[in-house]
Amino acid sequence: MRRRMAALVAPVAALGLLLAGCGGGSGGNGLQDAGTQGVKTADINPQPPDKLKDGGNLQWPIDLMPDNWNYHQVDGTVADGAYIEGAILPYVFTQNPDASVALNKSYFTSAELISQDPQVVEYKIDPKAKWSTGRQFSWEDFAAQANALNGKNKDYQVSTTSGYEDIAKVEKGTGEQDVKVTFGKKYAEWKGMFAPLYPKELNSDPGMFNKGWAVKPEITAGPFKIKSIDQTGKQVVVERDPAWWGEKPKLDTVTYKVVERSALPDAFANGQIDFYNLNNDINLFKRAQADSNAVVRQSNNPDYTHLTFNGASSSILADKDLRLALMKGIDTVTIAKSILGQMQKDTTPLGNHLYLKGAKEYADNSGPYKFDANAAKAELDKLGWKQSGDVRAKDGKPLKIRLVIPSGTPISQQTGQLLQSQLKTIGAQLDIQQVPTAEFFKNFVNVGNFDLTLFRWLSNSFPIDGSKGIYYLDPNNISQNYGHVGDEKLNKLLDTAAQELDDTKRAEDINAADREIWAIGHQLPIFQSPGAFATRKTLGNFGSPGYANHPYDYLKIGFLK
Repeated sequence: MRRRMAALVAPVAALGLLLAGCGGGSGGNGLQDAGTQGVKTADINPQPPDKLKDGGNLQWPIDLMPDNWNYHQVDGTVADGAYIEGAILPYVFTQNPDASVALNKSYFTSAELISQDPQVVEYKIDPKAKWSTGRQFSWEDFAAQANALNGKNKDYQVSTTSGYEDIAKVEKGTGEQDVKVTFGKKYAEWKGMFAPLYPKELNSDPGMFNKGWAVKPEITAGPFKIKSIDQTGKQVVVERDPAWWGEKPKLDTVTYKVVERSALPDAFANGQIDFYNLNNDINLFKRAQADSNAVVRQSNNPDYTHLTFNGASSSILADKDLRLALMKGIDTVTIAKSILGQMQKDTTPLGNHLYLKGAKEYADNSGPYKFDANAAKAELDKLGWKQSGDVRAKDGKPLKIRLVIPSGTPISQQTGQLLQSQLKTIGAQLDIQQVPTAEFFKNFVNVGNFDLTLFRWLSNSFPIDGSKGIYYLDPNNISQNYGHVGDEKLNKLLDTAAQELDDTKRAEDINAADREIWAIGHQLPIFQSPGAFATRKTLGNFGSPGYANHPYDYLKIGFLK
């Protein structure tokens, strides 16, 4: 299955494939109290430059080779491509471990909101910034990208139009390296745009946009450049770019190689890779702990497992009050302890859909909907679902619910069995349907063929941009609202947050929207990933990055002397 990385949020099977610095503490092989005050926002073995070797090759496992090196083209919006592109292309803002963002000063001297009504953003490009063709960055690169991604020309096969569709014009400021972007409609999360920024040549016409970079990146501008792409051997190597004008990276090269997930521990033990994601798997976790060359690094990770409820009229869960009653019958603490208990000590439930643990704006809004089996039973009684033997019934119809999960995913199966047991306690029968992984999203989740389904959402620093499509209810465009759950109140709250330019007020608006998501029984967060990575002990400034993975800070990564 492909690792799809949407603009900001991507769905993956519960034990499926995962997505797309500063901060962090030293790591160890002990357990972390994720969700508590002591949790690390990042765990990357921070080291000053003089403690790192000059040179070396970082061996980076990936799940697949990019089908397109244009991240904004629908086939190119995948995690592994984004990781590589972070080394060779510019981003205006980079993410910090705590989900805040910082201006990328390797390319820009400033990027500021200079007017709120109309909204105008001015970008000032560092004159030293040049594409590999030798051409300086200019306002025309911004204009061409906005034109390609605004959705007006349907021949551009774009993965998202968010933000770009709200731009009224892009124009030159005081010079070629001064860019002014005027929005026709306010767009609060403008700092997430032009990430990455591509040269105007790529965006010049739909043919070039869609297919021009399918084989390789034709133009780059980063601390690294492409050295080789081996489709047969499924390997990409980037090397230092001597034309790079910024701080010199410590590594000579980074080698990205496709490694099957089942082979990751052996590949690490044999020296073929230098880290791997443990993916909530206790067996991988224990093996990494036992490897003398590895250290397990953990931090709050923007990745969580959840239950999506199907509120469409065809589903038994079309009744909001029934969804809420079932929520109260699910003990997420017990599930988290069973799945993750040996990887982290804290099992505090995830109480927010839009801000995850690790983001400074996170608030637990789950209060009225926490586990209470007795309350769940009472509410089911009130709704007319009366106990009749082991399974409740209403108007002769049993309370039978179908949970769809992908086959071959042990954590999905284990979680499903725990849910089955818990819901049985309150009189609901959960039937688990395992379907082929290749069909899971296409033939079941995407088309609403389920009552409940279980998978993971991957997030980042811009919660509204990526999440709006999950929670916004538009009969003409379901987007990622697979359960068809929503109401006009939530739509308005999401719209308000999307256009609020004040960061503090926007955080308040986002949390207000999250409280409404809880109130309508849209989905139930089960647990947040412990963010555990097996990392070679000799690596500095690398490991479990929190939110600081879009892009990774390639200038700081290196091996200890």
